[in-house]
Amino acid sequence: MADQESGFAQELREATKSDHDGTGTSTYMSALFDGRLGREQYAALVAQLHPVYDLLEQAADRMSGDPVAGAFALDGLSRRDALEADLAFLYGPDWRDRIDRIDRDAGLQATRRYCDRLREVCFDWPGGFVAHHYTRYLGDLSGGQYMGVQVRKILGLAAGEDGVRFYRFPGAPKTFKEQYRALLDAAPWDEVERARIVDEVKRAYRLNAEITAELGHVLDIEPAA
Repeated sequence: MADQESGFAQELREATKSDHDGTGTSTYMSALFDGRLGREQYAALVAQLHPVYDLLEQAADRMSGDPVAGAFALDGLSRRDALEADLAFLYGPDWRDRIDRIDRDAGLQATRRYCDRLREVCFDWPGGFVAHHYTRYLGDLSGGQYMGVQVRKILGLAAGEDGVRFYRFPGAPKTFKEQYRALLDAAPWDEVERARIVDEVKRAYRLNAEITAELGHVLDIEPAA
């Protein structure tokens, strides 16, 4: 494994730090971290995340035979089943029909753009798959853990209950992150491919930020005083 201080994991983190930091500054995310959102407002975010993770995990199945990208879909990282359990809790047993209606009637253009990009790059470009997979799952293992604490306060739930299963991994987040960073450092990408992946991670952060920015607008969430 490459030295953690000089490997691709560190390079990627440093090159995208400003992009990552910008994802939590939307009105919606500020309200979430401040505990100012209600159950319905939080459920709206979960509904937008579902198609993103559904596509990513379809792409993980497609990439399972790739000698490099296939290794990144670590056992226990998958979030789709947990998201679906949370959606059933938040919207009821007919959650699929309800979020389909929401998408038809008032679906976010930002979510559609995000999903379109996933379809473009995650199914036949290993580096593109890893870029988007990294952006979502390393975020869930890091800042997502604090976000889960805030959501539990909003919903009045204990850790691991329906409604917040998305944030619960079957193992220590630190262990998953160490494994993931080791895979990044070991990947045999040359300088040109690494630069392409960095650019795609930046794009993934922007696409993610656009969802929460549009959610704040659609839900008429007021900025903090």
